[in-house]
Amino acid sequence: MVFVKFLEKNSRKGRFCPSKLKGKRVIELGAGCGLAGLDQVEVLPLLLRNVERNKSWISQSNSDSGSFGSVTVAELDWGNKEHIRAVDPPFDYIIGTDVVYSEHLLQPLMETIVALSGPKTKIMLGYEIRSTTVHEQMMQMWKSNFNVKTVSKSKMDAKYQHPSIHLYIMDPKATLIPEVSANGNNEEEEEEVVSNPGDDEDTGAESGGPCTGSEDSAEAKTGNLDDDWEIRRCGAMAARLLKDVKLA
Repeated sequence: MVFVKFLEKNSRKGRFCPSKLKGKRVIELGAGCGLAGLDQVEVLPLLLRNVERNKSWISQSNSDSGSFGSVTVAELDWGNKEHIRAVDPPFDYIIGTDVVYSEHLLQPLMETIVALSGPKTKIMLGYEIRSTTVHEQMMQMWKSNFNVKTVSKSKMDAKYQHPSIHLYIMDPKATLIPEVSANGNNEEEEEEVVSNPGDDEDTGAESGGPCTGSEDSAEAKTGNLDDDWEIRRCGAMAARLLKDVKLA
């Protein structure tokens, strides 16, 4: 929800408005954990059905449905070269939420992102910190390969954000290095995207006024929706913590 609402908030102008995104190629890497995430091959039939239903809804509700692009669903195991070639990289955008959940998957994920990237690719990932060890290793890998910026809380939706949930926007470095350096040191600092003029380029709030022909972004629902979102988030965390607990 945090990532989706960030995109929604910044869809009225800048790089995320419809006219700027027209013709762009986007690939989503999913672990099946987040709203924007996809799952593995077993659920591809259900995912295909959801895509068709959403396309139908967009066509009916959007007067400019002719500008709607195409959507393809495919299996992509991280590190699988055949799967990567099949999706025909590079892409303009690589997105994903909660794609990091296990230390042993960090390297395959990094190799996949690098293989899917071109010189001008934007990588946008949403991530909830659950393990400081995994997080630190992940950031070290990212900084070895990409220029990493953290989206500031002021750029996120005011209601849909949480201290432990972070959004990152990354650009490939001139020379991509798939692995962390042997000494483990990385002198490059993580740059935070703030609300100062000039920093808006990587948050979608570029200068130049509203996007021509864009629709107003939908406002978050009031009432109990925010509380319900937090309850569900905490409930999911509790379920993970208690999954191995046996009742007497």
